[in-house]
Amino acid sequence: QERSALLRKWYDLMMQHKDDLARIITAESGKPLKEAQGEVLYSAQFLEWFSEEARRIYGDIISTASREKRALVLKQPVGVAAVITPWNFPSAMITRKVGAALAAGCTVVVKPAEDTPFSALALAELANQAGIPPGAYNVVPCSRRRAQEVGEALCTDPLVSKISFTGSTATGKALLHHAANSVKRVSMELGGLAPFIVFDSANVDQAVAGAMASKFRNSGQTCVCSNRFLVQSGIHDAFVSKLAEAMRASLRVGNGFEEGTTQGPLINEKAVEKVETHVSDALAKGATLVTGGKRHQLGNNFFEPTLLSNVTRDMLCAREETFGPLAPVIKFHTEEEALAIANAADVGLAGYFYSQDPAQIWRVAERLEVGMVGVNEGLLSAVECPFGGVKQSGLGREGSKYGIDEYLEVKYVCLGGL
Repeated sequence: QERSALLRKWYDLMMQHKDDLARIITAESGKPLKEAQGEVLYSAQFLEWFSEEARRIYGDIISTASREKRALVLKQPVGVAAVITPWNFPSAMITRKVGAALAAGCTVVVKPAEDTPFSALALAELANQAGIPPGAYNVVPCSRRRAQEVGEALCTDPLVSKISFTGSTATGKALLHHAANSVKRVSMELGGLAPFIVFDSANVDQAVAGAMASKFRNSGQTCVCSNRFLVQSGIHDAFVSKLAEAMRASLRVGNGFEEGTTQGPLINEKAVEKVETHVSDALAKGATLVTGGKRHQLGNNFFEPTLLSNVTRDMLCAREETFGPLAPVIKFHTEEEALAIANAADVGLAGYFYSQDPAQIWRVAERLEVGMVGVNEGLLSAVECPFGGVKQSGLGREGSKYGIDEYLEVKYVCLGGL
């Protein structure tokens, strides 16, 4: 009850300071202010959700075959949790983990991304104001040069019982390696290569709207952004034409603080170079540039929202996560072909598809090898729903009623001599 009340107070303080928190996100990441405001609300909701879940950590009484014994199951906090978070959602990725950890009774050490430490420190200030005890929520910012060293220290320290990480698959594998020696509890939300499939039966206008929402949020820099657009041959040309029209009409690149900006800068120069590499590779291998294709005239880290057609599976943009405003379209002919392309990746975080055929909806939703499926929907994240992937996209789930289990140990107690 005490933990519940403190988390709720932290939530209330976030809501009181939501505008300041949003401005911090935009200032340090470039995210358009409207999106930053949305992230703060989403972020605060995790504290509200887990403030309620804190009072619902139930055990069990198990019937036994012996009259002299009783069997109990208790749930207890795992201990100190080390939380390593990314820059693309510098507030929400913290509260989704920390809310669950504190609700379970764990203390936490947060290492925020090197590019976005201020959101974590702002949350720490509000946690302090909420009365969360000193030492329960700790923030360890570090430079890019020290990031690997700090991450390794957290994963190998014997006082840390749990590691929760959101970031790239490559970094996740390194952290798993470090955590293995002490067999720590680990949850990972890693990279994705989300397919976005549009079948001939789809409502094309609905699919275009979903593509816009899924692809271009945070300038294409989210783990669940659509990375590969698979469009069936019967509606391929109409979809490409309408998507290009929607991109030209509604996407505005600019300073995240300026009214009307929908696409801010990418996080750094390296991110821009990756988008450029994917575009040039695709064009060299025969893709068609429909719109965009180069750095924006604003310069620095800004890139034009880009649409490519005639993309093939051997191109980098079809095999690697771009993490930028690039939409590559691959034409397919049959449902089996689409599933084969979608499931060929060694990662599986999110997947999307559009269809009006009920039988097809069941078949494809079950056969897509991902942890989360959006059916006729381009935005699927919600605090009450489990977030996580399969294959090399991670371990465990965050958010929802399942998220708190990642921070709890199950203890069996056998009472004898009764």
